[in-house]
Amino acid sequence: MAYYTETRNCFPMEYLVELRKRIHQIPYLAPNNLTYDFVGARGFSVVFKRSGIARVKERFEWLGPYLDTLLDADCNAFYLNPLLLVASSRVDPHIDRSLRAYSRTVDPPRYVSVLYVTLPETMQGGQLVLSQGKREVGRITPEVNKVVRFQGDLMHHVTPLGSETRGERLSVVCEQYDLPSEILAAIPELGLESRGKRI
Repeated sequence: MAYYTETRNCFPMEYLVELRKRIHQIPYLAPNNLTYDFVGARGFSVVFKRSGIARVKERFEWLGPYLDTLLDADCNAFYLNPLLLVASSRVDPHIDRSLRAYSRTVDPPRYVSVLYVTLPETMQGGQLVLSQGKREVGRITPEVNKVVRFQGDLMHHVTPLGSETRGERLSVVCEQYDLPSEILAAIPELGLESRGKRI
């Protein structure tokens, strides 16, 4: 992979409508449960290993098409989170390594996949910027039904959404890891995180 790939029209639009509906209905959707880099964000997280995919689909059947399409066969652990941004929200520069909560020695994911579900009609900002060291290697403008897949060791951020933005920038992000067995053992088959707590 040359830093990242972009794939358009990945799912039927009816699926994206259903995905948005289900994410808004779920009781776990709450103010940022990630790090302080996520400013004005809402979401929740699903943590699972490859052996727990069937359980994820049973509990969240609406995630099935996403998982079937976007999970990499070479990865064995996953950290999935819907990410909802609105006016003045932003994500500051960081490298994903969300499974550190389960093992401090976790390396960055092999890949990160992002599906854009809904976007404001007139969005100011909200671009995904990828960097390797101090060098910018990608600046991606979101599009509904586009999947971006990028190297997990890249620094990245989302530029602030303008204060006049109306509507939401909703994406589903999945960090995909290839963990050694001794670290994989610490990852739950299926775990949920909301408001910074495991539930």
